[in-house]
Amino acid sequence: MGTSRAWSPRAIRRFLAASALTAAAVAGAVACDPVGGLNSASIAVTTDRTGTSALQRNGVDVRWLSCSAGVDGTVAVNASPAASVPRTGHVDCTGRTGSGTDVTLSGTVTQALDGRCVRGDLTARAGGRAVFRTDVLGDCDARPTFGAVYPLRDNGQEGARPAVTVTVTVPGVSWGK
Repeated sequence: MGTSRAWSPRAIRRFLAASALTAAAVAGAVACDPVGGLNSASIAVTTDRTGTSALQRNGVDVRWLSCSAGVDGTVAVNASPAASVPRTGHVDCTGRTGSGTDVTLSGTVTQALDGRCVRGDLTARAGGRAVFRTDVLGDCDARPTFGAVYPLRDNGQEGARPAVTVTVTVPGVSWGK
């Protein structure tokens, strides 16, 4: 028979504390993502997706494109996203064509919508020549391609949203005895 290893009360407390801290970190990361605001991950992913499509429509055979982005600071008024000074971001993408030519896409970003579009002042180059300069990449009127859509209530506020739930299972521990 296998040996049973009992958890000491101290080990249980440590495990539960570590689990709670992990859950708090995940919830905090989700809560810090600005609602309707800019974040560097959204800018980079959306610019990569929409930029690759735009370059290909303009005759550039994009083998790969990799984007990095950042968001400039904001001045909060009453700690409300709606009352904050609009933030801007910047994006820098580099890549290669099928024939090995360098591709770049860079500029400032004022809006990035869930993989659908990027607004700002963006310039694309391939092989040293300008391919396009635009203020919109993608289709801002399209339905979201990833992420959840939450219907509005009658008062215009978002409806129910999913909550983060953490279930901790401790092997060999019976809480009811």
